[in-house]
Amino acid sequence: MRRLRHSLRWALIKAAVAGTTMVALAFLIPLGLMVQQTARDRAFTAAERQAAALGPALAITTAEDAIARAVASTDAGAQGRMAVHLPLPQSATGSGAASGTAGTAGGVAAAPGGTGTVVGVQGAQGTPGRAGTAAAAASGPDAGATIGEVRALDADVATAGFQGRSFTVEVPGGFALLQPVAVDTERTAVVEVFVADDDLTRGVATAWQVLSGVALGLVAISVLVADRMGARIVASARRLAAAARSLGAGNLAVRVPVDGKQAAGSPVELHEAAHAFNTMADRVVQLLAAERELAADLSHRLRTPLTVLRLNAASLGEGDAADATRHAVSQLEREVDQIIRSARRAPEDAPAVTVGCDAAEVIRERVGFWSALAEDEGRPWQLAGADRETPVPVQRGDLAAAVDALLGNVFRHTAVGTAFSVDVLPAESSVIVLVGDAGPGFTDPRAALKRGEGDGGEGSTGLGLDIVRKLAEATGGDLALGASDVLGGAEIRLRLRTRQDGTDPVRTGRRRGRGPLFPR
Repeated sequence: MRRLRHSLRWALIKAAVAGTTMVALAFLIPLGLMVQQTARDRAFTAAERQAAALGPALAITTAEDAIARAVASTDAGAQGRMAVHLPLPQSATGSGAASGTAGTAGGVAAAPGGTGTVVGVQGAQGTPGRAGTAAAAASGPDAGATIGEVRALDADVATAGFQGRSFTVEVPGGFALLQPVAVDTERTAVVEVFVADDDLTRGVATAWQVLSGVALGLVAISVLVADRMGARIVASARRLAAAARSLGAGNLAVRVPVDGKQAAGSPVELHEAAHAFNTMADRVVQLLAAERELAADLSHRLRTPLTVLRLNAASLGEGDAADATRHAVSQLEREVDQIIRSARRAPEDAPAVTVGCDAAEVIRERVGFWSALAEDEGRPWQLAGADRETPVPVQRGDLAAAVDALLGNVFRHTAVGTAFSVDVLPAESSVIVLVGDAGPGFTDPRAALKRGEGDGGEGSTGLGLDIVRKLAEATGGDLALGASDVLGGAEIRLRLRTRQDGTDPVRTGRRRGRGPLFPR
């Protein structure tokens, strides 16, 4: 799961989710708000239709029984959501007008609500009498009978009758629509229709659920599409990575498919990378073939001087030095023959290489080889710690070459008769090989480790130590130069890691409890 979270496929899925979510929210939120407003408008429109249905009945009669039957015939009335505020009867408005006659000069004025004629008394200055004003206030639409359940305030009903326009007011549990209806030219009734809060939001929750489902569906589709696209891209990248690992492991015949079903749907960039990888692999094969031919040619050129050396060695007679020379010439011939056979062998015919060897066995063999020369030069030497099996993750030939390079430095850069020692120290996760001598030591250890810095003089090692260092670093180990605590000269520590999960202390000194050096 952690690997998936950091993959390109997961990144594409997250990008698709983010993009689709933003687009869905940009469209669905306004659409949901519009649905909510539409539901509200639909509820008030239905209330207006219910109120308008009573208009013909009010125009014909204002009798309470007739209006009550008309209210009951409507849906809102049947549910107890409609009320009708009737105006005063015509006889009541006439008596109200007569009671308003009290001035010295008579005049006729229409009441503000248009529900009756008010006869007022005007003075000499022409101002209306107070009795006429009071009659006008009492003749509003709330002065008559009321049919149905009333929820709006009397003041709001009076305002609707006086202004002659419909509006809504908030009441407990919802809103009330107040619709004025002209009964005749002088009187106005007010129809009240109650709109509950549930009616204002009816269908909105369902609409939000549907829209949310659409949004989730879009996100799911985008994730599926992104996953399929990512799978194609990741598959192409993994094929390229697998081919690179196979080539690094030595399979020179591996190639990345650039045509056919496997390459279909791959991005152009990965397709170009596959072509570049195949071109590189072909070039590597060509370079290796040229290198093998060159090695074979050089080896054939060495046969002639090797033949001369073998003949000269045969004429040396008897003795340890002659035997060592003949042994070295024979070994050199075997190495040259092996190089020629390896160079002529096709890569697919190469035998499997076993990585790993017994370091103690290799070191015993190489020290035994160099011991003959040490006895000729009068060099005391000692080998310690190579009496038990010590496996290391390097090839036998590479370790032997490294040991030869270390011992060759002792013979090359110290005087005849100088003692040397070799220690093998197995640790928990590594094997340490210490090679020390009683010579003058290193004048500049850093320069000795640099490739090509050696000049053949004292304290310089040329390319030999660089080869040993590369072998150690290939296992995760290292190579260190220092001074020998026992012999007083130079000491080289080669550390080969056998496991990658442990740490070993850095040791440059000699082991305790060793016996004295002695000639063998």
